[in-house]
Amino acid sequence: MGTKYVEEMTKKAEELALKLAEAIEGGDKELALECAGWLAEQRAPVTVQMKPEAYPKKEISLWVGVEDAQMTTVPIYLQVNPHMTVASLKDMVFLHYGFPPSVQQWVVGKRLPRDQETLHYNGIQRDGDMAYLYLRSAKEAKLSKETFQRERQRRVLAELGFGDISLQPRGSQESADAGLGGAQDSLCMEELRHELSQVEAALPPEPPKVGWVCPSCTYVNKPTRPGCEICCKERPEDYAVPAAYQPDEEELARMRNEEEAMWQYQQVREQQKIENYQHLLQVDGQSLVPADEVIECPICFVTLQPGEGVTLRECLHSFCRDCLKGTILNSPEPEVPCPYIDEKYSCTGQLLEREIRALLSSAEYQHFLDLGVSIAENRSQSSYHCKTMDCRGWCIFEDDVNEFACPVCQKVNCLLCKAIHENMNCKEYQDDLKHRAENDQAARQTTEMLTTMVQRGEAMYCPTCKIIVQKKDGCDWIRCTVCHTEICWVTKGPRWGPAGPGDTSGGCRCRLNGVACHPRCQNCH
Repeated sequence: MGTKYVEEMTKKAEELALKLAEAIEGGDKELALECAGWLAEQRAPVTVQMKPEAYPKKEISLWVGVEDAQMTTVPIYLQVNPHMTVASLKDMVFLHYGFPPSVQQWVVGKRLPRDQETLHYNGIQRDGDMAYLYLRSAKEAKLSKETFQRERQRRVLAELGFGDISLQPRGSQESADAGLGGAQDSLCMEELRHELSQVEAALPPEPPKVGWVCPSCTYVNKPTRPGCEICCKERPEDYAVPAAYQPDEEELARMRNEEEAMWQYQQVREQQKIENYQHLLQVDGQSLVPADEVIECPICFVTLQPGEGVTLRECLHSFCRDCLKGTILNSPEPEVPCPYIDEKYSCTGQLLEREIRALLSSAEYQHFLDLGVSIAENRSQSSYHCKTMDCRGWCIFEDDVNEFACPVCQKVNCLLCKAIHENMNCKEYQDDLKHRAENDQAARQTTEMLTTMVQRGEAMYCPTCKIIVQKKDGCDWIRCTVCHTEICWVTKGPRWGPAGPGDTSGGCRCRLNGVACHPRCQNCH
């Protein structure tokens, strides 16, 4: 019962193997999958091999370099078909030259091919393709004397025209029992080389090589090829195509294909340039550039999908809209810096005006503009603000101008007295101010208290506008509430130089080159 079952399964495997071959040849994917799946489940030993009809029909001339253990190389040419396997190639060499397959070691394209692989698979596809045959010693190949003599008599010498001549054993009985080795091995190789030289002499002369030799794989390429056909190595720069050389049809077809491919590449490249330009125009027309991929906001660490984040134009850092809006509203400067910062880097880029306008509402944007104007006013050495209560008018005056007519409240301000004294000249106004101060007890007490605080170091005069400012606690870096000048508390002078924040040409210069600005500096600038 067991034998019958095995026979049935074997028969079914044969049938499915035939169906598999027919399905592959006919392009029936479903039937091929069904047959292959059943054979795989049964672990049936199957050989899949392409038919010779699938390969080019034309025979090609294969250049073979034959080398023995003494490193002697003899070149020969073989007429082969690309569909031949390496095993068939070994049989051909055995038939024509007498080298048993067991002593043949082939090298094709810097690799050792397997017997079941075809020549086409190993790159032997055109006239002039190269391969190397290394002949191992009979001892190394474990070739017995009897097998060698029998095969050589039957297939080699008859094909080479030596009639019924047979090889006689050489050496002692001990050497015969041990196989073809030692001195006998050398005599055998000498005889085989002699036979090879006779065959080589009968071969037609090798046609002259036309083309350039690849410096990497030594393959001889046709003159017009820009790169090696085997390993793609570039053609040597010093090689020039002979002036009288005429490309064959195959080369002309290849060059036409290369020209067509280059033309198509140029067309695609030009189209890509046009598309990139159109995309650039589209992005440039938008106030905000949306992030085109998934990002994590470096401030709030929220993951944003494509299109939800905003990429800043100047530095290309991406954030969520809320974090950028908060950065703008909390910026003490009219120029809002990029908020990106990590352990090693702090971005020096800035938000553009149209990005700020797009992120804020109308009221928020107006407030931002007013804040910028106010900062510009306070930082200008020649600015003057109208003395009318709650008036927003101000100006930048010159030395030869003594009056400022406010365009907002229409009041005329005296730039010399820094006050509005309508119907009075400057002397009359100053005399009136002194008179009122002498008769005002509350004003006098307030003046004396402020003077005492300055003397004790609890208050100081602003180095710009001369009003009295105080520091209750905290950092030594304070800001005047009137002119917004940044002040160093311990040195009682300006924090920065005349150019404003960041200018170390003046001011307290704290921690410049690691030096503190004052012995009592708390290192909190």
